[in-house]
Amino acid sequence: MQSTSFCRAIGRLTIVYTSSVIVVFILGLIVTTSPIAAQSIRIKDLVEFDGVRGNDLVGYGLVVGLNGTGDGLRNAPFTEEIMTNILERLGVNVTGEQFRPRNVAAVIVTAALPPFSRSGGRIDVTVSAIGDAESLLGGTLVMTPLTAADGEIYAVAQGTIIAGGVSATGDAASVVEGVPTAGVVPAGARVEREVDFDFSSMTQIRLALRSPDFTTALRIETAINRETGRDVARMLDAGTVLLDIGRAGKASPAHALSAIENVTITPEQRARVVVDQASGTIVMGSTVRISEVAVSQNNLTLRIEEAPIVVQPNPFAEGQTVVVPRTGVALQEEPGPGLALVQGGTTLSDVIAGLNALGVSARDMIDILKSIKAAGAMHAEFVVR
Repeated sequence: MQSTSFCRAIGRLTIVYTSSVIVVFILGLIVTTSPIAAQSIRIKDLVEFDGVRGNDLVGYGLVVGLNGTGDGLRNAPFTEEIMTNILERLGVNVTGEQFRPRNVAAVIVTAALPPFSRSGGRIDVTVSAIGDAESLLGGTLVMTPLTAADGEIYAVAQGTIIAGGVSATGDAASVVEGVPTAGVVPAGARVEREVDFDFSSMTQIRLALRSPDFTTALRIETAINRETGRDVARMLDAGTVLLDIGRAGKASPAHALSAIENVTITPEQRARVVVDQASGTIVMGSTVRISEVAVSQNNLTLRIEEAPIVVQPNPFAEGQTVVVPRTGVALQEEPGPGLALVQGGTTLSDVIAGLNALGVSARDMIDILKSIKAAGAMHAEFVVR
């Protein structure tokens, strides 16, 4: 009923897209709230388990087999250096030789080592050009060691690159679709070293919430204790729940986590509105509420006309021709029909629905939302990107 009455009220507004002024007044406070549809989410989709994490890997390598789209070695000397090192390791002496192939490119190789990865496992790698190569399409990554932050080699990458774009060049024009200078090698790295971590010896495990919230953390604690029938979980703060493995009565930490990770709860969400001014995108949560507020938008037109006048001296008189500027300025504001009243407790989705019914553009809608937030009538976090 509130959204219907609001649509009738907002329909009386005059919205002009030339130059607008938005006036917002607070008339009251929230008096009612509507129920919000809740959905149960698994605990493992809400938290990160202490110790169960991946590790980032990086390496510097060479891509070969390109069709004339590689690095120009005069502009990328590091490509020539790594190519020389690889050839010398293979028994080819190129000292003092001058070669300028266009079918090789220097690249940075990145990957993420998943938790509990074992020797011999395969992981995906991402390959990105660092020189002036035009495309990595069809290239092959030569054996590249991947190191972690401790400097140790944990994987070795090699394989054919699947580039993420296409480029074509003619005599007078060129076209690029996507990003041909970056690509992936699916299962392109083999794990050579395991991370030294004894997960089975842990006696306590912390559950770190991805979106810290006291209510959500308390619900996780309650759901775990109810599932196990024991006081094994304890909330430490808004972002951490401590799980006591000893009290869980399970054979190992892995058994304890498998018993509770699929338990479902209803997480609490913060009221938040996110707008992207560049693209005009508006994203909002269902918990956003606004107080009773009046909104008015009137048309404001500013017209400036330049009409310079040329002044000349009299015939046979001394003087020179000059241009005298003349500017006409007119400011016109059309009176609006008044303020539109938005009932207290109205959801932001009702406001958006009313504005959409009038055909208000996303840019003008963002301006209206900003003004409602500035007036203190929007009870939500307002994020502008």
